[in-house]
Amino acid sequence: MTLVRWDPWEEFRSIRRAMDRLWDELVGRREPAVVEEAFTFPVDIYETDDSLVVKAVLPGLRPEDVEISVQGDLLTIKGQMKREEKVERENYHRREIRYGSCIRTLTLPVAVDADKSEAAFENGILTVTLPKAPEARAKTIKVKAR
Repeated sequence: MTLVRWDPWEEFRSIRRAMDRLWDELVGRREPAVVEEAFTFPVDIYETDDSLVVKAVLPGLRPEDVEISVQGDLLTIKGQMKREEKVERENYHRREIRYGSCIRTLTLPVAVDADKSEAAFENGILTVTLPKAPEARAKTIKVKAR
């Protein structure tokens, strides 16, 4: 069983989003506030015989905007999405593209060898391959007949 860190602030953000949706339905469309805050991104984590693989969806980011670190059993992926264009007159009808920093810290389910880790970035998908530490690899025990 994997332990997942509980982020109490995510509960508040979830309630805020639900209240915003409810307000939009009751009152109608409102002009969203432009806030550049940290946002999160979806990840997939799976295990092979030799390694742990983490795939993260980071659309709009370039490889040089992404920072990955491993400390103990924690993997942290950070990114920074910068606004490229300068619009003199902002008269938006909808603004959903998020700018700012994104961060995700994940608890790794097995011990890994961070020094041998590799990362690849293709079409907005970051793939981090973390080789398992020798003590975390499955060991096969041969059964001898008597």
